[in-house]
Order: sequence, then C-alpha cells, then structure tokens
Amino acid sequence: MNYAIRPWRMEDAPDLADTIGNRNVLRNLRDGIPFPYTAADARDFIGEMLAADPEQVFAFAVTADDRAVGSVTMFRQANVHFRTAELGYYIAEPLWGRGAATFAVRAACAQVFEQTDILRIFAEPFAYNTASCRVLEKCGFLLEGTMRKNAFKDGRILDMKLYALTR
Repeated sequence: MNYAIRPWRMEDAPDLADTIGNRNVLRNLRDGIPFPYTAADARDFIGEMLAADPEQVFAFAVTADDRAVGSVTMFRQANVHFRTAELGYYIAEPLWGRGAATFAVRAACAQVFEQTDILRIFAEPFAYNTASCRVLEKCGFLLEGTMRKNAFKDGRILDMKLYALTR
C-alpha cells in the first residue's frame, strides 16, 4: 500500500466518518468527538482544519493509495511554549499494525520541523495504548514520564504517557 500525508480535502469526509465512526478508534481519542460520527461531522472538522491558521495548526490527512485513512495534527502551544506543538493522530482500524501510523507521524514531524520554527513535538497517549506508544518510539520520540491518574474516559481513571521529539 502507498502511504502519504497531504492537506485535507472536503471529499475525504465519507472516509473520515468511517474511520472515526469505529468505536475502537474512538476509544483511543480524547472526548468531545460525537458518536455516531457522521459525514457532516467530518465536513465540519475538515472545514476547521482548512480554515485554521497554518502557523498554529498543522493538519494532515493520512492516505493509502490517495484515500483518507487517518489524521495527523499538531497544535502550536502558547506563551513560553510557542515553539512546541502537541501531536495527535489516528489510523483506520484495518490498517493497524501495517506501518501507516509510523509513516504518517514520521513524515508529518519531519515536515513541521523543516517548515516551521517548532523545536519540540509532544504526544500524550493513554498508557494502555501500547501500539500508539510503540509508533512514537519508532519515530524517535522519547518517553519523558507517566502522568498518573491524568484522564477520565469511559468511566475509568487513566494514566497517560508523555513522549517528546525535539529538533
């Protein structure tokens, strides 16, 4: 399969809705995403990403053979952290374990480091999400620590890991 990252397109909405509409994908994301996730929700998200300040939000569709199969997004932080960005990503479940996430995170981080003044990219996966932690490690992120009892999701108190990659 040929993986790539590119800007979002409105025609990606049905594929995005299919990906996020999967509870197994949604389980690993932060709250605030509607379920069921519709094509209208996907169009709203894509519109927000396309309208976002390109110096503040770095948003990429992850594609397999030019079909949207996931997302990699980085958000510039504020104040003294303005040269730091928080990373979030997800991949459609049929592609889990097939290298799509590793490719996309590596490519997106390289592009952001090359084209911006960002010095540090960090991610905070749920500690139970060992596959996501492994993606970050394969991309050169270092584990900086475990944030104990850092989140409440689906009725559970969860630990999160803190990973970072520096320029």
